[in-house]
Amino acid sequence: MELCGALLVLAALVFIILFILVAAVAHFSATKKPNLHREEEEKFFQNTRGEKEAFPSIHDTPTKELSVVVPSYNEEERLPLMMDEALEYLEKQQTQTPSFTYEVIVVDDGSKDQTSKVALKYSKQYGSDKVRVLTLVKNRGKGGAIRMGVLSSRGKQILMADADGATKFADLAKVENGLKTLQPWPDQMAIACGSRAHLERTSIAERSVFRTFLMYGFHFLVWFLCVRGVRDTQCGFKLLTRKAAMLTFTELHIDRWAFDVELLYIAQCLKIPIAEVAVNWTEIEGSKLVPFWSWLEMGRDLLFIRLRYLTRAWRIETLDKNKHKIVTDAKVTDIDSQKKNC
Repeated sequence: MELCGALLVLAALVFIILFILVAAVAHFSATKKPNLHREEEEKFFQNTRGEKEAFPSIHDTPTKELSVVVPSYNEEERLPLMMDEALEYLEKQQTQTPSFTYEVIVVDDGSKDQTSKVALKYSKQYGSDKVRVLTLVKNRGKGGAIRMGVLSSRGKQILMADADGATKFADLAKVENGLKTLQPWPDQMAIACGSRAHLERTSIAERSVFRTFLMYGFHFLVWFLCVRGVRDTQCGFKLLTRKAAMLTFTELHIDRWAFDVELLYIAQCLKIPIAEVAVNWTEIEGSKLVPFWSWLEMGRDLLFIRLRYLTRAWRIETLDKNKHKIVTDAKVTDIDSQKKNC
């Protein structure tokens, strides 16, 4: 019995030491501020006349009803199908409701193929007021690409949509309704997440035991470490109000696959209401996600997200850092008091 007790104490000490070491690594390896820097070339888009024109800022007054941000890395083959479907839907909406205005921002994330060239064809066809191409000098990762697109958008609402078209674009109506269910929005902030959780049983039947284990392990880590109440954090179809997008994306640190989790973690810390909405989804060939290594990288990022906020290596700052407040249910609450548990 004494030996067992000693072993338990030893195991606990080893665990504590390892936890402290990992927390220290997470803290001291963290980039303190979100990467909001953009190269000079990334500040401009090519207009219909072939001239360089400066992108607007997320901090400007919105001039469109909807901005669609499409992160694209080596997507010259898959992008046309998605763009054709999206633009057909958006043009139809504009015909039915003339007051509806939109823009699509294709963010070429440092592609090595002709992604920008393909996207520019749509800009020439529909005009640069409706389709703009933001070409990043080097690859930032999906989260970094979406951030740059969001920060250059003009919409009152901002939709993230993957270039592969895995989610039917007509499901925009579903996430729009999801936002409406959250009204009245506190300080004009709300997020509607497309979700594939209802397809989980079917996907399990088609997956190997190992991939199913990885999926459940990832879901558990998301729930345990970061985000609760959202079953599918990784669906690339999310609709945000402009204010919610501005606050969350200017705070976002993660540039790659786990960025969705940090985005929703920040949103929950700021008490931004979130709706999860079932959408149609189809597996499209050509995914950039490498099953084992990508899940391993995301698992590490999940742990580091929690530890970095826990050790205050990362902090959720406000737009004016000291004075910004959120109005909730007619009561004004300092953001610092809202995020004390984040």
